[in-house]
Amino acid sequence: MKILGHLVFLILLIAVYSQTNRNAKGGSKPSKKVSGTQGGDADQFSPTAEVTPGSNTRTGNTRNAGGAAASGQEGAGGARPAGQQTDNMRLHFLKNTQVTCNDGTAAGFYLKEFRGSRRWLLFLEGGWCCYSKDTCDARYQNIPRLMSSSGWPQTKTGTGILSSQAEENPHWHNANIVFIPYCSSDVWSGTGPAPTPPPRPRQGREKERDRNTNATEYTFMGSLIIREVIKDLIPKGIKQAKVVMLSGTSAGGTGVLLNIERVASQLQELGAETQVRGLVDSGWFLESKNQRSPNCPETVSCTPEDAIKIGLRLWNGVVPDRCRQLYKRGEEWQCFFGHRLYSTLTSPLFVVQWLFDEEQLRVENIYMGAHSLSEEQWQYIRNLGTELKNSLRDVTAVFAPSCLSHTVITKSNWLSFQVKGTSLPRALQCWDRSLEATRNNRTPAKGCPFHLVDACQWPQCNPTCPALVDQATQQELTLVEMLVAMGLDLQRLGLDPQEDADSLTSMVSNGG
Repeated sequence: MKILGHLVFLILLIAVYSQTNRNAKGGSKPSKKVSGTQGGDADQFSPTAEVTPGSNTRTGNTRNAGGAAASGQEGAGGARPAGQQTDNMRLHFLKNTQVTCNDGTAAGFYLKEFRGSRRWLLFLEGGWCCYSKDTCDARYQNIPRLMSSSGWPQTKTGTGILSSQAEENPHWHNANIVFIPYCSSDVWSGTGPAPTPPPRPRQGREKERDRNTNATEYTFMGSLIIREVIKDLIPKGIKQAKVVMLSGTSAGGTGVLLNIERVASQLQELGAETQVRGLVDSGWFLESKNQRSPNCPETVSCTPEDAIKIGLRLWNGVVPDRCRQLYKRGEEWQCFFGHRLYSTLTSPLFVVQWLFDEEQLRVENIYMGAHSLSEEQWQYIRNLGTELKNSLRDVTAVFAPSCLSHTVITKSNWLSFQVKGTSLPRALQCWDRSLEATRNNRTPAKGCPFHLVDACQWPQCNPTCPALVDQATQQELTLVEMLVAMGLDLQRLGLDPQEDADSLTSMVSNGG
């Protein structure tokens, strides 16, 4: 009997050991599943070719054992329920490896899918441009992520209109969101060609003709990148989209202006019955008042117009056909300016523009809070608001606060800014409802505004403006305090500091 008891105890011990061992072996499965689905299950519709970051060579479509296990576990539970999603966007490199970043590394996009949604938000990142060997070399040295994918992270978390949180993004959190990193330095206009070897020294007309060739070590394919992203999203369901909104900030906003008609045509050719819309944030620039530098393009002192003129040749840049037909050869650069291009567009467009855009001011060598300010520069600032208002007069959908800032839609606090009591997300929702009513032959609802331009004339006269910060002390300042700190004699300009503050308060309560 004692022997039998020992035997039973031994059997139980072996059973416990075996179960423990199986659990230990299976312990790595959850981590593999996380690594296989991190940032979203972007491979649910079809496998995406994986590309080694920073490389122009595919690693193939096969997965390692961990990835296969992850796919198997995810599939075992059936398709993800409609509406379920993750917070992160996951990196995908383009299947077409011939379309690349400036340095030849793979271009790509970040994707966060929202199952069951037929709305797509495509976002173009901003970051100005380069337009010569010197400016591109300097850009590559100082901001390599805008010219190469070698340092891109595997996932990104969206903020503002790219957020998946309803509290932060009430009307677009449940869309399929695509973030397209900017690595082409061409304001999203380039179509190549590949770089050519540096030419031998030439003179006269030969030297002028050489300016039309790409003698740098870089490729410029911004417009082609957008085209390839659309192609790669076909297996993900973009052909079934009801709405595709192409959005962008700064140079990405200008990229929306330049590419929205091309995206609409591409989707139409694919048989998609979708409405393509544009959202331009801080990409509606005005021409510079500065005189052209005699050393342009040998230095970085070119005006934006000259930079684009020179860059268009280097990038083999394209502009919308209807706008190009308005200008003679060599004048296509004018299509980069929204107030010249807008009337030629057929796709619906919403423009978000600070009336005192900081980048527009920097073009005129005005840096608020960074150095002294002349009376002439202050007058330019005052006039800028009026000029921008005039340029936006015929824009159907617009949100233009009278503030000193740059970009807004990807800021986590974008809900807080208002014009005439209406926030930007609310204005976008009103615009969306109006477009849907028009498509369905209904009368748009009243009391839901989406043409919102501040009435007050001063910078920062809107009470919801972002705070001004002194660059030296990092302290928040009122406009009057900042002008005094920058050396302006307010009384010489006919402005009394105390009375001016009172008048600003009055304008805020009545006009913003």
